[in-house]
This record gives sequence, structure tokens and C-alpha cells, in this order.
Amino acid sequence: MKLVIAEKPSVAQSLAKVIGATDKKDGYLEGNGYIVSWCVGHLIELAGPEHYDERYSKWRKEDLPIFPAPFSYQVTGSTKKQYQVLKELMKRSDVDGLIEATDAGREGELIFRLVYHQAGCKKPFERLWISSMEDKAIREGFENLRPGADYDALYEAALCRERADWLVGINATRFFSTVYGQTLNVGRVMTPTLAMIVEREAEIKGFKPENFYTVQMMIASVPVMSKRFQTKEEAEELVGKIQTEDKARIIKMETSVKKDKAPLLYDLTSLQRDANKCYGFTAQQTLDYTQSLYEKKLVTYPRTDSRYLTDDMGDSTTDLCHLMREKYGYTRQIVIHVNQVLNSRKVSDHHAIIPTVNVAETDYSELPSGEQKILGLVTARLLSSVGEDAEITEYTLEVACAGEIFKAKSKSLTKSGWHQIEDWILGKKQEDEEGDSDKKEDGGSHSVLEILEADASLLEEGRELPARDPKVKEGKTTPKKRFTEDSLLSAMESAGAKEMPDEVERKGLGTPATRAGVIEKLVRIGFVERQGNKKTKYLVPSVKGTSLITVMPEQIQSASMTAEWEQKLLEVEKQEIASEDFMAEIKDLITELIDTYEPVKGADKLFPPRQYRQYKKYPKKGASRWQR
Repeated sequence: MKLVIAEKPSVAQSLAKVIGATDKKDGYLEGNGYIVSWCVGHLIELAGPEHYDERYSKWRKEDLPIFPAPFSYQVTGSTKKQYQVLKELMKRSDVDGLIEATDAGREGELIFRLVYHQAGCKKPFERLWISSMEDKAIREGFENLRPGADYDALYEAALCRERADWLVGINATRFFSTVYGQTLNVGRVMTPTLAMIVEREAEIKGFKPENFYTVQMMIASVPVMSKRFQTKEEAEELVGKIQTEDKARIIKMETSVKKDKAPLLYDLTSLQRDANKCYGFTAQQTLDYTQSLYEKKLVTYPRTDSRYLTDDMGDSTTDLCHLMREKYGYTRQIVIHVNQVLNSRKVSDHHAIIPTVNVAETDYSELPSGEQKILGLVTARLLSSVGEDAEITEYTLEVACAGEIFKAKSKSLTKSGWHQIEDWILGKKQEDEEGDSDKKEDGGSHSVLEILEADASLLEEGRELPARDPKVKEGKTTPKKRFTEDSLLSAMESAGAKEMPDEVERKGLGTPATRAGVIEKLVRIGFVERQGNKKTKYLVPSVKGTSLITVMPEQIQSASMTAEWEQKLLEVEKQEIASEDFMAEIKDLITELIDTYEPVKGADKLFPPRQYRQYKKYPKKGASRWQR
């Protein structure tokens, strides 16, 4: 009898159905030589500081740093019942081996191994490693189980991530909370992310807009624009010269064609960014919708950082594309360039997110609205990524008048290529892209393209034309925009990239699987607020969040340092560095912080002292004096 342990009940039920374990029991299913049970997320967690010494139940600076040796684990209070079910199943005499079927990634590995070790199990186990919950993929996975030992290094990396987060979180949070007299949550990834948001807000608030002036005039009904002038007088002087000369000469009329290559397939971060941009979904909402679609066998594994498929998926992907085309009622013929999305060297643990063949038989009306939209994005991206390149034609007009150069630009999507099928699936109206100079000032102005189509000879190089209606346009410089989840995810993904070698595989803060949780925690604990309308929400630091970063030393808020740690976790996973070396670096950082940090002067204005009497009547249950 084999005991199969999945990460969630819904996944366990899907696995059990395929392998024939259909007899329902209390906390598991059984049949056909298998027992299938499940975890409920993390059943086992790191013990709190007070587990190691009672004095840690109070937060005191003199007790820091706290470095457990060894680390201890405990059963999560809310999941004791299911843990006991798993423990008893592992002890059953008829169970001669286990199959680890938690999510195929770092966290899934950690969830299974911690339960396995906590229960004291010594029985051999194998690993089910799949990227899709389709019945076919499940069957193939069970036919090709891998030795559990193949993933020992992945488990080591997961332990390092968990323990590093614990060490930084516990020590830094207690340290800064005791120094400044109130709870200040600090995290290995969370704090550098908050620092980016605070820094952007400081840039915006410190920005001083500057006026600038340009001169616009009409040439053959096309508005052309001068360079920027710092003073209005300079611009007005140019207007006067134009009115005197009254003639402009065309010195350049250039047409260029640029390819707009088909986009890459989605990894989780790029999907989260597009879903935020198109629908206003938070990163967590997108992850939840995609995870639900995965469990419904409609998309492949979501927590991936790959944007390609493996080389052996060419035929199945081609067939899938034809199915999706028929599903969406796209009647035109399409040429499928499947090689554009195949590259085994760029696939890590899991390939890119794509729909499954089950979508063809799915009634979309039965899916929640959010899942419909995510499935539409994933399907549109699949068909776009294998589509033909689009072509954009750009038109550049330059004229000389009164000693200055005036310019106008126009561009048009002259070959729709992959855009056409994407627009069909997502229901977008296809429009020509236009440059800023194409925006109509009034009913009498036209774009460069429109004039070329009407009479190309009007804009021949060397031709002189009347310079009409010159006028001064006033503008102001604008600051950078606040972060949306789209732009913050992009910033997290690229954080520290400039300081790291080009050959480094994974750069940035966190991983695709963890970034959504980091953003949600910043909002939940009150360091960041979402502001804006229903679709576009900006992430704005609160006073408390800004104050925290103000007193935080560089080594804790450094995006480049934390991004480097993420890369080292990957190196632990690949057995390129020892886990002990990574943990030693974390401990050195914490020790240096506690030994050398000097409180920021004037911090009493940032963190006014709390009066205990204000909280005495309604203390938070179980809270320490620093949490009240």
C-alpha cells in the first residue's frame, strides 16, 4: 500500500480519482493499493522564541540575537487533527512507502518534509512531479515517479528560506520595536519592498515641476513641434520669426518598418502584471484565480518563473493551439510557429503557464468572472506567442523654419500578426497606434500618415510649404507615478539586477510564488495603503511605513542585498553553495545590526511614545507589552 500525500484536499481528490482511490474515509481516501491524504497548507511551523527559553516571552534588547541551535518545530494549532491523521497513516503496517504529491516547488517540498520528519517517519518515499492536473499528466506522473532523494537540495533551500525569514523577522522586529517603543515589523523581503515604495513617494513629494514651452505650427495640415524652451519669451520670439518668414522647408520624410515580435508565454509575475493592468486584480487575486483554475485542471502549474515550454512539447502545443482557436470561434487560418515557445534550457522546475485541453470542453459560464478573465489572458497569450510577428510602420517628418527644427511622428500597425488573434480573444477593438503628435488639436489637423495617404508629394524632402498658425504651448514636467501592483511587481522582479552579473538566473526580491504575499502583508499590517479607483489602485506608504524605513539601516532595506540572497537560495538548490554558508551570512548580518546600530535622532517625532494606560482596558489577547 502506498500513502500519497497532497498539499490540499481538492488536489488529493483529483489524484485519488485518477489512481482509483475512491473509498472515502475520515481525512483520506483509499482504494486500488493507494491511500490518498492531504496537508492543509503548512501543518508544521517553526517554534516561537519562548519555546527555547522562557525569558523570550518578553521582548528585551539585551536578549538579542536569538539563534536557535537546533531549530525546533511544532504542529500548527488549527491543523492538529489532520496532522494526526497523516501520522497514523504513516504508521500503518500495510503502508510500505509514501508518494510525495505536494505542489512541485520549494514550498511544497518543505510542507511534505516537515510533516514526514515531525511524524518520525522512516519509510521510503518517491516524488510526484507534475506541471498539470490533467488526468493524462497525473497518470504519466505516477508512471514516472522520481526518487525522493533527488529533491534533498530543494528541501535544503526551502529550510534556508524559512529559517532566514524567521531569524530576520524575529530579531529585527524585536530589536527595532524595543529601540523605538512600538511594534515595527521587519522582513527579509518585505522591508526592501516597502523601501522601494517609500523612496518612490519621497521622489514624488520632493519633485518640483518646471514649466517648459514649445512652439507648434501647421505644415500641410500636420501639426509639427519645436524643441522645448525654458522661458516663454524664447518661444514667443520664435513665433515672431515664423510669422516673418512664413515658409518652412521639409528636410526629412522618413518611413521605417519595425517588427513587433510575438510576446513570450506567461510566468506568474507577467500574468499578475497584465491582470492588474487589464482588470485591476491584485497579485494575490491573480494567484488565487490561477490556482483555482489549476485545481480545476484548466491551466498548468501557476507558481512558475519560466516563460517557455520544453522542446518535447511541440506537437501537443500545436494541437492545443488548434483546440483553443476552435473554442474561441476564430475562423481565420493561423500559422503556428511553435518553435518560438520551445526552449528546454530556459525551463526551470515548471514550464510556462498555458491552458489545458480540458478548456475545450469547459462551459465558461460556470466559472467565476475572475477565473474567466484569467483563463482568457492565458489562452490569448498562448495563441499570440506562437503567432506571426506584427509590423509597425513609423513616419518621421522634420521641417526647418526660422533656424529651428520642427518634428512630427506617426505610426501605424500595418501588419496585425499576433495582435489580431489576441484582440479577438480578449474582445479588444483593434486600433492603429498613434504617437503623441497625432492627437488631433482640432478638426483641421491630420497625422503624417493621413497626408501621405492623401498626397505623398505634399511631404517630399526639399519642398517649401507655408508655415501656418504658429503658437506657444505651455507644459510642466511631471514626477514619476506611484507604484501600481503591475509596476511594483516589475520593480521587485528586477531589483538589484544592475549590481548582479548578467549570468545570474534569478534576480529580484522574492519569487513569483511569494511576491503577492509580501504585498498583501504590507497592506494588512498597515505599512502600505491601496488608493485609487476600482481598476487602477496605487500603493502608497502610510506614515508608519515611512517612519519604519526612515530608521532602517541600509543592510536591512537594501533591495540588491536581498536579491542576492534569493540568488544564493537558488545556488543552495543547485548544490553550488552550502546551506550552512548561507545561514552564516544571515546570522552575521543580524549580529552586526544589533552591535552597531545607533538610534536615529529625533525618532520621538516619528514614533511618539505610546501610553500603556490607553491600551490597558482592551489588551490584545496573548500580546506582549510591545504589541499592545
